[in-house]
Amino acid sequence: MANIKLGFAPTRRSIFSAPDAIKYRNLTAARLRELGIGFVDITDINGEGLLYDDEDMHKIAEKFKREKIDGLFLPHCNFGTEYECARLAKELGVPVLLWGPLDERPEPDGNRLRDSQCGLFATGKVLRRFCVPFTYLTNCRLEDPVFERGVRDFLAVCNVVKAFRNIRILQISTRPFDFWSTMCNEGELLEKFNIQLSPVPMPELTDEMKLAEEEGDEVAEVVRYCREKMDILIREEELVKVAALKVAMGRLVKKYGCHAVAIQCWNQLQCEIGIMPCAANSLLNEEGIPVVCETDIHGAITALLVEAAGMGEARSFFADWTIRHPDVADGELLQHCGPWPISVAQEKPKLTYPLAFDHPGSITAEAKHGGVTLARFDGDNGAYSMLLGNAKGVAGPKCMGTYLWVEVENIKRLEAKIVEGPYIHHCVGIHKDVVPVLYEACKYMGIEPDLYDPIEEKVKAYLRGE
Repeated sequence: MANIKLGFAPTRRSIFSAPDAIKYRNLTAARLRELGIGFVDITDINGEGLLYDDEDMHKIAEKFKREKIDGLFLPHCNFGTEYECARLAKELGVPVLLWGPLDERPEPDGNRLRDSQCGLFATGKVLRRFCVPFTYLTNCRLEDPVFERGVRDFLAVCNVVKAFRNIRILQISTRPFDFWSTMCNEGELLEKFNIQLSPVPMPELTDEMKLAEEEGDEVAEVVRYCREKMDILIREEELVKVAALKVAMGRLVKKYGCHAVAIQCWNQLQCEIGIMPCAANSLLNEEGIPVVCETDIHGAITALLVEAAGMGEARSFFADWTIRHPDVADGELLQHCGPWPISVAQEKPKLTYPLAFDHPGSITAEAKHGGVTLARFDGDNGAYSMLLGNAKGVAGPKCMGTYLWVEVENIKRLEAKIVEGPYIHHCVGIHKDVVPVLYEACKYMGIEPDLYDPIEEKVKAYLRGE
């Protein structure tokens, strides 16, 4: 589970009740603690623990920067000081959650202690003037289920944005010649998004493999794990190669400070080491280090974002869109040679040979059925977007490799989206509905969400708390 740190900056305005604002400040803090959500408080900045003037705003900004917060939470505890909220948010540059407690019935004499909803209207406008994107959690009570859901979804959004702003990908060799579809603009990714690549040549990988085999201990542990978790249908020396490749890639990830891997995977690699890399990819994927095929840099980015949206509760899998389902009108086969993490499988995986190659070292297993999110970050000609949507796993013919037959709402519409681009035949799936989180995160990442089904109003309604 990701450790996301919120900056907690509740706010008030002087014309409404300061004691009532302090009361709701404390109630909100208590509710966050009750939910197990970590936050950085500002009670050391002033006695009220509230944001309402410039002097304190600068102190709060300094503290939050020092604490390296991942998101800013602005509860409006009576009305709120909208320009201080906007100044603070602009200074910090992190995702912003805007919320206020539901206002009570006016007093018998007509007085009101708070005007939280009105304050939210004002702050939303001023944040727009400051060009600060923000997430709105509907005006509700602290005990309402939508409050907990909204805060937890915001934590996941923060996790996606945090991952996106710190991406470094280990690129093992060049893309295969035939895969023009996986080319990327390395300079543009760095300039636009600070996405960094760490390219290494094939011999650096093979040298690391030889060293791992000579040392032996880590390789032996991976072999033991494979024998426990898989049915082994390859020779012992080939299994050792699989384990050595997994260890070698893990070491290079650590050496270059990377978060994911994009590997050439065919054909030169098989000539060098005599195995497919799929099973080794699967082992790293299971540890939360996405490894994608055919040097698909955009695919690796997608995998990191999907993993972050899932908050560590499920592993993602990297797949090809391949063929239509022979029996289900809106069905499609998601498949790859065998790199999916074994926790995705609904059966004990086989470590064996792939569909289209003669070398050993791939996984064969059908993935679990049920609801999945499918996503693809991609771009060309200077514009980037994220294809997003839902599907459900269904029964279908037996296949080789790692695979899942899925059913979507309209396969023709989806097919056209992929062909017309900027997408390709690769996507990332996860057994969790993270579409709203990824949709919301796009506003902070500067990319366009692209829903392949007409569900945008449904997603917005969910995010509004409906």
